[in-house]
Order: sequence, then C-alpha cells, then structure tokens
Amino acid sequence: MDHSPGFLVYVAARRSQVTEVSVPDARAAVAAQPAARLIDVREDREWQAGHAVGAEHIARGVLERDIERLIPDASTPLYLYCGGGYRSILASATLQEMGYAHVHSVAGGWRAWEEAGAPTATDQPKQGKDAV
Repeated sequence: MDHSPGFLVYVAARRSQVTEVSVPDARAAVAAQPAARLIDVREDREWQAGHAVGAEHIARGVLERDIERLIPDASTPLYLYCGGGYRSILASATLQEMGYAHVHSVAGGWRAWEEAGAPTATDQPKQGKDAV
C-alpha cells in the first residue's frame, strides 16, 4: 500500500516513542510471559482474512475506547501488529499515553508475520459446498 507523505511523517514522529520488536522476539515474549497479549489492530475484514494464531482482535478504530475494559491491568505486556507496522506504532504510542507501560509494536506487522512463517489462522466464513 502506498502511504501519503503526511502519514509517513506522522508515524515517523511517533516511532521513536515506541519499542518495536521482530516477529521472532514477539512470539518468544508472548510464549514466555503468561500475561502477555498479542493484539491485532487491523480492520475486521483484514482479521477475518487471516491473523496470527493466539492473537486477539481489537481494531484500531475501537482500541482506545475498549482497551481498559478488555485489558484493565496497564502493566500487561502488549504486542501489537497491523498490516505493515504503521498503525501498530500509532496504537502503541496511544496506549502508552493512556498509561500502558509495556507496549510493543511488531515491526513489519502482518506481512512480516507471514514472511517469517509464523502460525496463522482465518475466520473466513465457509462458502459453497463446504458451508453448513
């Protein structure tokens, strides 16, 4: 996806405020920390098409509104990803501003997850003869 110059400048200004981690590091951290949460901040249609195994879906559009209800402990380690790592940077910066202390953005997002061969799942409804 081509991003507008203004958007890229906006993300770059927040990147220095956020801890980015690789896919292998995110997977290892989530596996090693029972309280850690892997959060997919993409849109519903993106989540349904495929997502990381073990991830929870909290779309960027409702993240700020719902996070305290869904994850009330602000010390919970959070690992956020989006499609390419831009929206998760913005979401991570926002959650830090809201008081979440251990927020990480997965560098490269969903594309990096797939390229790393990390486990994925889909929520696509069955169609055709396989539909119930």
